[in-house]
Amino acid sequence: MKKTYRAYALLLVLACFAGNVAAQNTLTAQEKKDGWKLLFDGKTTKGWHNYNKKTIGQGWKVADGELYLDNSTKEGRGDIVTDGEYQNYEFSYQWKIDSCGNSGVMFNVVEDPAQNAPYHSGPEMQVLDNDCHKDGKIVKHRTGDLYDLISSSKETVRPVGEWNEARIVSKNAKMEFWLNGTKVVEFTMHTPEWDQLVANSKFKTWPVFGKSLKGHLALQDHGDKVWFRNLKIKELK
Repeated sequence: MKKTYRAYALLLVLACFAGNVAAQNTLTAQEKKDGWKLLFDGKTTKGWHNYNKKTIGQGWKVADGELYLDNSTKEGRGDIVTDGEYQNYEFSYQWKIDSCGNSGVMFNVVEDPAQNAPYHSGPEMQVLDNDCHKDGKIVKHRTGDLYDLISSSKETVRPVGEWNEARIVSKNAKMEFWLNGTKVVEFTMHTPEWDQLVANSKFKTWPVFGKSLKGHLALQDHGDKVWFRNLKIKELK
């Protein structure tokens, strides 16, 4: 009887685990009704391409329902952006970073042959191993910060190797960053206050930085291994 019970318990655990795996990179019926759309299907890199290119290189791979940067190769690397452009939206995603790693998620990215990287136009929500990476010692360069512009009001990042839940909300230039259930940064773009923030940052001489009202979302290749999953977006009216 004990063996039967243990076997049943094991099957139940495995079933729950399988259910959790299956739930990744999918939308519930309610999410579909609310207008959410997947930006990553859990199987392919469809919907993404390297910045200023039409295709995506082999440096970005998919395994176990995760989109990740393979930093063991120099081929097919670089920042990637969504095929679509967005202005008013809620973007939800999960990420985890390798030890001592650095990456980021950018928004309002403009593709332009005159610009050779997404960060020339798009501001960034920082992804970082705060405890190990050298940027962890720099104010406004830590996880969850609006990179080099605004520090997080509270640090809610989880230990390296664990998944973090993040959201970027954009509505009529009013922006919110959420990390693990807490709103950590709030600001409004395209105002005198925004212009002053940029003027006091490393981006002050970059002519198109933070100027666009809409753009692509971007995942950064900063040379370190980083993983993403459950990338989904809901456009707001």
